[in-house]
Amino acid sequence: MAISQSTILGFAAQASTTPMREQVKLARARDGQTAFLCHSHKDVNLAKCVQAFLNYQGWEVYIDWDDASMPDVPNRGTAEIIQEKIRDLMWFLFLATENSMASRWCPWEIGYADGSKKYDSILILPTSNGTTTHGNEYL
Repeated sequence: MAISQSTILGFAAQASTTPMREQVKLARARDGQTAFLCHSHKDVNLAKCVQAFLNYQGWEVYIDWDDASMPDVPNRGTAEIIQEKIRDLMWFLFLATENSMASRWCPWEIGYADGSKKYDSILILPTSNGTTTHGNEYL
C-alpha cells in the first residue's frame, strides 16, 4: 500500500536539526536502527519528513545532502561515500516518487544496494500523490 505524500509532509515540524554524522553515531551508540534514504533531491521536503517520522520511531536516517563530507559537485568521491553509507547502514530505503523514478542516481543506488545488502534490509516506500501511485512492480 502506498503512503500518501500529504501524510509524509505532515511530519515537517519534527525534522531534526542534529548534524547527520552525529545522528548516525548516536543511533549506533543506542543500538538503534540506521538507514540510507535513497530519494530524488527534487523531493527534499518529502525526504526530510520521512527522516523525521523515522527519527520519531527511534531510527536515524542518512540523507546524502545533509552530509558535510559530500563534495559540492558530484564526482567519484560522491559515489564512494554513497557506496560506503549503503554498505554500513542497516537499511536501504527507497522513497518512490515521480522524481525518484526518473532520477539518474536512484537506479544506480538501488542496483548497488541490491548487490551489497541482504534482500530483507532493502525497503521500498511507495507513495501516492492523490492520483498516481509511484513504485514500479520491479521494485
